[in-house]
Amino acid sequence: MSQHHVALIIPYRDRLKHLRDFVAYMHPFLQLQKLDYRIFIIEQTNRRPFNRAKLFNVGFKEAEKISDFHCYIFHDVDLIPTNVNNIYGCTQFPRHMSANIDIFEYKLPYADILGGAVAILKEQFVEVNGFSNSFFGWGGEDDDFFNRVTKNGSKICRFGPSVSKYIMLSHKKEKPSTDGLNSLKYTVVQLEMLPLYTRVLVDI
Repeated sequence: MSQHHVALIIPYRDRLKHLRDFVAYMHPFLQLQKLDYRIFIIEQTNRRPFNRAKLFNVGFKEAEKISDFHCYIFHDVDLIPTNVNNIYGCTQFPRHMSANIDIFEYKLPYADILGGAVAILKEQFVEVNGFSNSFFGWGGEDDDFFNRVTKNGSKICRFGPSVSKYIMLSHKKEKPSTDGLNSLKYTVVQLEMLPLYTRVLVDI
């Protein structure tokens, strides 16, 4: 796998313990892999239902302004990789990194899923027009993204179960491709270049 300039995009709201645990764990993990990376925490300000997919799109757009990242990893804040051989970089095809999660008994829940932690090259993400902006609340955006990627003619890469294992941090439970990057509207409320991550506070 070639070395990439990597942006980790993390959608976030009201999960401070998860964020602290994630950042504390991921920096040593990624440094062991000797990666050139930056973590972006994309935080939703308003009290509307959480829009994870739109925050991913916002993160992509804001990261583009800061550096020419070649590889983007769209990652939930409550997922922790357990194997350092699970390289945080991009392959030829979009990669479903978190195919084996403890709450699913380390099995893929169903074949047509592309979520949790996904690595994709910049040009591939642009080709599929990113995520849909329409999914407020939880659910549906991962399946929609799978459809976007596969309808674009791409295969989905998944590493073996011994490599792609994740644990989920405990917590209370909380569309067509014409809708996505090209219809994205948001306002950056605050941008902070912090030592451990870049925080982008957005109104969506």
